[in-house]
Amino acid sequence: MSSAIAPRPELEDVAATDAPPAPRVVIDDDSAEGVGRRGPFRPGRLVPARARMQVRSLSRLFRVIDGLAFAGVTAAAIAIARPTPDVYAPLVLGALALLPALYMLEAYTFHRRETLGRQALRVSAALGAVGVVVVLATLVFGRGLANPALAAGWGAALAVTTAVLHLAWWRAVDHGRREGGLTPNVVVVGATVNAERFIRAALATGDVNVLGVFDDRADRSPHQVLGVPVLGDTGSLLAHRIMPYVDRVIIAVNATAQARVGQLVERLEILPNPVSLFVDLDRETQRNASLARFVDLSGAATDARRAFVKRAQDLVIGSLGLLVAAPIMLLVALAIKLDTPGPVFFRQRRHGFNNEAILVWKFRSMRHEAADAKAARQVTADDDRVTRVGKLIRKTSLDELPQLFNVLRGEMSMVGPRPHAIGMKSGDVESETLVARYAHRHRMKPGVTGWAAINGSRGPVDTAEQVQERVALDVEYIERQSFWLDLYIIAMTIPCLLGDRSAVR
Repeated sequence: MSSAIAPRPELEDVAATDAPPAPRVVIDDDSAEGVGRRGPFRPGRLVPARARMQVRSLSRLFRVIDGLAFAGVTAAAIAIARPTPDVYAPLVLGALALLPALYMLEAYTFHRRETLGRQALRVSAALGAVGVVVVLATLVFGRGLANPALAAGWGAALAVTTAVLHLAWWRAVDHGRREGGLTPNVVVVGATVNAERFIRAALATGDVNVLGVFDDRADRSPHQVLGVPVLGDTGSLLAHRIMPYVDRVIIAVNATAQARVGQLVERLEILPNPVSLFVDLDRETQRNASLARFVDLSGAATDARRAFVKRAQDLVIGSLGLLVAAPIMLLVALAIKLDTPGPVFFRQRRHGFNNEAILVWKFRSMRHEAADAKAARQVTADDDRVTRVGKLIRKTSLDELPQLFNVLRGEMSMVGPRPHAIGMKSGDVESETLVARYAHRHRMKPGVTGWAAINGSRGPVDTAEQVQERVALDVEYIERQSFWLDLYIIAMTIPCLLGDRSAVR
């Protein structure tokens, strides 16, 4: 789980900037069909796709916290009263029954547009079920309520704890949805009847935020579709600043128009964002989003559990790594300061998940006046821009240690494709233009280390062949990524760095 720390632009600001050649339609009216140029799906702020969570993942965390709290309340009651086992056994059984009762009554589902009162009813019903379990257990043990004061105190404490926690959970989910942190963002390709059906279903259910529509038929496309603005054609979509905030691209043209669908897929598959085809199953009734289904066409499959585990792994290993590396980082910072004038850190805009522009931190290894923020000229052997301390920290990759802060912020991962500078060149050509699948490496957060790094593709990529090799290794990692593979890569990083003395960095 992660949240954006740096301020993020509002949707209006992002939607206002398209690729230069693309037409842009500005909606200024606030009519019944449109709510300004941002449309009816306006979250409080735009949250990058990499920082968004699913309610299902969040509910797992809630259940873990609830279980620990229920156990804590019961253990505290037993420790204070010190009853015999036959007296406290019903309380233990009641505490064990509460979590399943809340789950079966869908208290962790947090249905959209459900009121706090309905959530309170679910929690009350679960607590009532616990009361029944305790009464039945006391009858089984044959002692009755041998200690009524203990049972009453425990019951009251458990009820208050449950009520407070679920009030907090409900408010957290409600706030997350209103602020855009829990509701997926999509854009639609094709200002068609199918697009209207999809947007109407989304308006009815609130399952997704439809941020905009893109259509190649600019001369015939409307300014808006049910209030959702048409932001340009597919050419503008490829470079639109809104895309790092988009979880999925939905093609809404008729599925039977195979030629057009094929052309759109071919054009859009270079995006890091998943691309799906909308298939309408019921053209008459639009009351439930489950009436529609999607056929995935390209992009990495979303696995909420894997993403949750990877984020937890990043937080644990990143925190431990920062704790261990702190003395080394202080020494490096001091050496840089004493060696040459200028700041200790160097920050560079690089591509992150879904092409999001992130500021990556490094220790400064070049003369301050020779800094190359866009990597227009990649480092070469005996580069005159690199300082004496810079040669050492680049050779040992100590200059990368500040990226642990990027990991803790959720912008990077411990393991992933290495982030490249925006506008980086290989020779005289921008690297991203050399490989059609270049953006596929942005289907996962960039990493401090990665599969390519331990397989020989480390440092500058000066030729098209080197770029192709790097991208191929990055895509291979994305397709194979797992918890254990990440641990293997982390374990192999230091031996690979020590044994790779020929790499230019």
